[in-house]
Order: sequence, then structure tokens, then C-alpha cells
Amino acid sequence: MKSPLLSLPGAVPAEGVDEGVAAHYGDLFREQRALADGTGFVDLSHRGVVTVTGDDRLSWLHLLLTQHVSDLPVGRATEALVLSANGHIEHALYLVDDGTTVWAHVEPGSQEALIAYLESMKFFYRVEVADRTADTAVVHLPAGSIARVPGSAAVRETPYGRDVFLPREELEAFAAEAGPAAGILAHEALRVEHHRPRVGFETDHRTIPHELGWIGTAVHLQKGCYRGQETVARVHNLGKPPRRLVFLHLDGSEVHLPPNGAEIRLADDGPDGRKIGFVTTSVRHHELGPVALALVKRSVPVDARLMAEETAAAQETVVEP
Repeated sequence: MKSPLLSLPGAVPAEGVDEGVAAHYGDLFREQRALADGTGFVDLSHRGVVTVTGDDRLSWLHLLLTQHVSDLPVGRATEALVLSANGHIEHALYLVDDGTTVWAHVEPGSQEALIAYLESMKFFYRVEVADRTADTAVVHLPAGSIARVPGSAAVRETPYGRDVFLPREELEAFAAEAGPAAGILAHEALRVEHHRPRVGFETDHRTIPHELGWIGTAVHLQKGCYRGQETVARVHNLGKPPRRLVFLHLDGSEVHLPPNGAEIRLADDGPDGRKIGFVTTSVRHHELGPVALALVKRSVPVDARLMAEETAAAQETVVEP
């Protein structure tokens, strides 16, 4: 979905999975500061939107998702995962129930695969699953924003701000009132600052929730009956995940950021040392400078000096070893 807000002054299109919205509008750090101060908005209209309606929607989703949602209060935001049979992360859903409909936004382009899985699990439950991406745009308002939200929109209220499920035809009018616009790069910089993982960035084909700190926030340990639950319980009760998420402060003298996937080695081992992890997301932050999230082996000492390709990096613990 190509956003009409790409016609705003200064808009530079994003690339890759975030194609379709603006990477920035001409001043990355100004846009970050505006979001941090609670002003402006982020166009996330490229994200997939899925709804579930019907009397059994919450009890049914409770059986499929990692989160406890059977009695989710109206208007309470939560997040949940869909796991493979082996406990690997396949989807992350950011959802809210408005009393008649569960609204969820997911990674761009992933809604079709998610819906196919959900449809295969309907059986005799009174539920209807729909792809609402074509008629619904997601917009993010930062924490502290006083922007008016139309009554036609469903809203997820989180500690980081509000995710608004806006009728797509209202997007341009909303942007005219809620500005200034901030690009996806500003949104990503604040996501990294808050150590928040993202599917397809912090995950690969074998990532389990424990590695990213999603236990508790997206995975409820007091429920079972969902695909992959055995792996979740076994790792939580009997072992440790093989990798852990870390936050990296990167050497600010380097001109280029290490790209996603850049290999991480122990600084003391030199350039020929063995790979112990990889960068998942690297950004330039308006206050912290160049920073990144990364996955490293659990055995890496928490005080070890690291190298992300040619860039020196100091780590902060996100997930305990």
C-alpha cells in the first residue's frame, strides 16, 4: 500500500519491508525529538490490519495466541505471538478489542499468511477473520500526544503512545490536523531505544520468545493450549535460551552504521575471531548517537567488548544470560 502522505513536503520513501511510507521528511533528528516530546505522528499505513469478529473471537484467539486474551477488557491493548510447532516466532500481533471486533496490526505483507493460519483453525467457532488492510490505515501518536482521534477509529493505548486504526479515506485529513509528520526511521530509533523487538528484524527462522524478552509482555506463562507452548514451558522451566537480545552503543566516529545482519565478534579476538551474534537493527538516535539491537550467544559475558564488523560496540543487557 503506497501512502498518500508520501506527497507531503520533504518526504523520502522508505525501502525494504517498510516501502510504501516515508523514511523521513527531511530532518531525522527533528522528527525523533518531536515524537519524544509527544508531538506529531507516524504514518504506519503500510502495516497489515486483521480483524476478528463474532461471539467466540476472544475465547478462540486465546487457544491460538501466546497471550491470555479470553477475558481481555474492552479497550485494553496487548500484544501476542503466533508460534510454530517448535516454538519459533512466526507472527507478532498488536491488538485491541473494541467490544465487537478484535483489531490487530502486523508486519507489512504478513497478513495473508496469518489469515491463512487463522482460517485453518476456525472449526466450529463463531468467528469471522478479515483482511482490513485495504480500507484501514494504522497511525501512531506518541505518548503525551493531545491530537484528536476520530470517533470512527479503534485505538490501542500503550506506554509508548496510541496506535490508531483509521479509515484509510480519513488519513490525509487526519495528517493535516495531527502534524508534524515523522518518518518510519524516527519511529524505529525510538523502538530501538526502548529495546522493543520486531518480527523480521530481531527474529530469524529459529528465534524463540525468551531470547527477545517477550515473556510476560507477549507470552503469558499461566496458559497453555497454543501451538509451540511446550517449547515455551520447557525453556522457561528447565533451561535457558541459546541467544539473548542486547542493546549496543556503537562507536560514533564511524561514518557508516553496521547493517542488519552484520556479524558480531569479541573485540579481544580481533577480526578473525568467531562469530558470536549479529546486528538486528541499527539506528542513529537524536540523543544516544549510533545504537543498535543485536542477538548474541547467551554465553557472551555481559561486560565483553564487542565488534560489529569494524565498529566497536559496548553492550547493555536486555535479556539476562
